[in-house]
Amino acid sequence: MIVRFIVSALVLMVVSWLSPGFVVKGGFIGALIAAVVIAVLGYIAESLLGDRISPQRRGLVGFITAAVVIYLAQFIIPNLLSVSIFGALISAFIIGLIDAFVPTAVR
Repeated sequence: MIVRFIVSALVLMVVSWLSPGFVVKGGFIGALIAAVVIAVLGYIAESLLGDRISPQRRGLVGFITAAVVIYLAQFIIPNLLSVSIFGALISAFIIGLIDAFVPTAVR
């Protein structure tokens, strides 16, 4: 699980560099905290909405849910994450692409 959060933090740092409107502050530690918050929010969303939004079955609902989770995370850690709505959509797309090639979950 520790490796998963480290990989997720690295992915967030890459996405922060690539995506306009998505900024992770605090370097690697900030990205690590953001990865934990996003993972917890994603777990809550998956618990509420079911398997339709799981990473293995991402579709439009999963994409939108990921963007909402990323957008909401900034309100929990406002000093470490700044995301616009457009930035959340772009970052959800980029994270989805990266996850297709470098899965962050052990399957």
